[in-house]
Amino acid sequence: MGLHLIPYGTNIDFVSKKNIVFAILIAIALLCTGSMVMRGFNYGIDFKGGLLLELRTQGPADIGNLRSKINGIVQGEITLQEFGAPNDVLIRVEQQPGGDEGQLKTLNKIKETLGTSVEYRRVETVGPKVSADLIRNGVYAILWALVAMLIYIWFRFEWQFGVCSLITLAHDAMIVLGLFSIFGLEFNESAIIAVLITITYSINDTVVIYDRIRENLRKFKKMPLGDLINRSINETLSRTILTSTTTLLSLLGLYFFGGPVIAAFSLPIIIGILAGTVSSITVSAPLLLHMRLREGVVLDVEANKS
Repeated sequence: MGLHLIPYGTNIDFVSKKNIVFAILIAIALLCTGSMVMRGFNYGIDFKGGLLLELRTQGPADIGNLRSKINGIVQGEITLQEFGAPNDVLIRVEQQPGGDEGQLKTLNKIKETLGTSVEYRRVETVGPKVSADLIRNGVYAILWALVAMLIYIWFRFEWQFGVCSLITLAHDAMIVLGLFSIFGLEFNESAIIAVLITITYSINDTVVIYDRIRENLRKFKKMPLGDLINRSINETLSRTILTSTTTLLSLLGLYFFGGPVIAAFSLPIIIGILAGTVSSITVSAPLLLHMRLREGVVLDVEANKS
């Protein structure tokens, strides 16, 4: 007998609570949207342009001494932080005047000033053109992923399912983006990856629930749609919660024991999976009640496909 976090025979009435859930999630979405419009994002080197250097010193790093040496060389903002071990330092330098040539000139000055007493483990230079391309490509990646999933759900099920899944995925993506904006987390290429992972995970849970709804539409032709949706969600609830729990346990291990860089990457994915799990259960299926889903149409379409 398999593991079940949710007991057999569970019958939670998700449909009757849908308006409360929708109101809460709409409020969260508005909060995230407002923050993105008013505050924007704390763009990292990837999107803002600049220099990133990962150094290893011979002993414990003297952050203050390194900062004083570099401050006289660069213009604009500079951040230094320990990076894992006490002798590992991550240095971020704001984009310098003069385009790509100015970036390289500043990089050479930093290397001359610090000398051979440090080991350069990683050096990245991102110019304004590259950063603009990354922003555009990141937006395209998210939009095309949403469109591709809409088309997939549309053809596999019916257009009502596709629209509801798109609304759910857009909401999940907005929560992850809002997390970066509200808390000022560094927004870089990893943020785009976190958004794509979130919507991919969310659509996986949503498809499982939609499959069960389609099966139950065949089995219970006279059951009211609200009761049928409740039944379908409850029948897949154990699988959804168990899958999410095992994934979150792995991510929590990475967050607490993987070091600062891995933790910064893991946190938005953790929030995204939580949001995706909740929305798959409480949004994607109950939304079908507002889409005039006609059981006969779905059944006819399935009959034609077979």
